Amino acid sequence: MTPESAAQPKISIVLGAYNRRRFLMTAIASIRDNGISVPYETIVVDGGSTDGSLGWLARQKDIITIIQHNRGAFRGKLVPRRSWGYFMNLGFKAAQGKYLLMISDDCLLVPGAVMNGYRQFEELRAAGEPVGALAFYWRNWPVQQDYWVGLTLGEKMFVNHGLYLRAALEQVGWCDEEHYRFYHADGDLCLKLWQQGYEVRDCPAAFVEHFIHANHQVRQSNAETQARDFQTYLDRWSGIFYDPARPNSADWRMRPYVDPHRTARHFPWIERGKLRWRTRFRALAAAVRHLQRGRR
Repeated sequence: MTPESAAQPKISIVLGAYNRRRFLMTAIASIRDNGISVPYETIVVDGGSTDGSLGWLARQKDIITIIQHNRGAFRGKLVPRRSWGYFMNLGFKAAQGKYLLMISDDCLLVPGAVMNGYRQFEELRAAGEPVGALAFYWRNWPVQQDYWVGLTLGEKMFVNHGLYLRAALEQVGWCDEEHYRFYHADGDLCLKLWQQGYEVRDCPAAFVEHFIHANHQVRQSNAETQARDFQTYLDRWSGIFYDPARPNSADWRMRPYVDPHRTARHFPWIERGKLRWRTRFRALAAAVRHLQRGRR
């Protein structure tokens, strides 16, 4: 935000971060260069990075940084692991904006995405539509060509990356912090919105690039909880949006789009001027496995 736009923010951009400094820096650049023309704020919730991220964040005068250590030991005791919902709620509750934009530190916003989402949300709310969230179209780069948004249990749309109405999140009690370690808490949050009478819509003009292999070690530690989190998710919504006798599994709504800005080229996956082919092939293999499982 510039001094001239230091009014109450209309949009709060919230992202979690941990040991992905180069990706985080690029994600922040995609926010700053997105063409946002209303007052906004950027909030980063960092899990206690040790790769220089915290020092870099401390020097960024347009970023609000929340540090909540989530790994390692301190004073002879292991630091308790917190959930994805816990970290997101730290940022969501601190946010001042009418709308909350959620992305990750391994994502890039395609130019224009934020304002396109903001305008659509404002138009829908002005027309009396009960919209609580807008899902941005995204893809796993470099393995996907088209972009998608997810449909979860009951064929209800949910948000991987996108905008929430802050008042709606407060009304449904924010993210579940207790029952999901990492996965499916986003779907759970959106189903709570649907249950409360809100709708989750897609935003056909907002796109996000997601790099599938940023910090493989951290991603793998999170993925180990996926099966347990998914069973918790099914149990939570059984008889509401999920019928075990008639499984209504998730699906995806695809959208072709050619990004004229070639946003994904900014991902910092080239090191010392040479493409590390082992890393690239590992990324591709991990992405294929991820797509086969489906993040529902």
